Amino acid sequence: MSSADKQYLNLVKDILDIGFYENQNRTGVPTYKLPHRIFQFDLQKEFPILTTKFVAFKTAVKELLWIYKDQSNDVRKLQEQNVHIWDEWMKEDGTIGTAYGWVVKEYNQIDTLIEGIKKDPQGRRHIMSLWQIPHLDGGTLHPCAFLTMWDVTGDRLNCMLVQRSGDVPLGVPFNMTQYAVLVHLIAHVTGYKPGLFTHVINNAHVYENQVEGMKLQLTRENEAYDAPQLWINPEIKNFYDFTIEDIKLVDYKHHPAIKMEVAV
Repeated sequence: MSSADKQYLNLVKDILDIGFYENQNRTGVPTYKLPHRIFQFDLQKEFPILTTKFVAFKTAVKELLWIYKDQSNDVRKLQEQNVHIWDEWMKEDGTIGTAYGWVVKEYNQIDTLIEGIKKDPQGRRHIMSLWQIPHLDGGTLHPCAFLTMWDVTGDRLNCMLVQRSGDVPLGVPFNMTQYAVLVHLIAHVTGYKPGLFTHVINNAHVYENQVEGMKLQLTRENEAYDAPQLWINPEIKNFYDFTIEDIKLVDYKHHPAIKMEVAV
């Protein structure tokens, strides 16, 4: 079994077994939740993506590139790529307002990060934050996975992702995978090997209408597959030159997708 499946399914069991039942939240759909949950992966050993259900890898990476490479808030650019995960939050102007990619661009965060890692690898201020208070209410959704902190140790680039709110059935599998990709991409263009990826979730929850889907996934625990390999085009040297065709999974074996509701 992959480490991703093991850590993830253990979290699901904990939430269903001892999670706090919370019937008041922004969406109006009750949840079972646990605070302060942590995943950690050595990216030299494994690429973290679930095999006990299908995770739409290309969709996750397209969203990642939309945020950090295109630095866009325009939902229509995702729709052109047949990605519809932001449709429910699209404003009349076709955007999500001052959120996600808009914030990355506004504060020049990718360039600052890459330059900082190259020039001052031992620096302790390599941080990207989507939680920019003056702009929070201008976005249609406050960022969930909002903070990355980066560290160089030897020849490895490590990253910690902090997520304020984690929809464990739907959001967390995406975030786990796409930010692992981001570590690989940033490591590649700065000349390091990808190292530790630590994923911290402040509020890890399962919505009440997702419980049966989670129980189904748990029945596949003993039939999980080994983790696939991540391939990144070695010819790409500039972060902004990456396309979806330059980032691929090799030997991704998985169980079928599990359809569950998104709480808006």
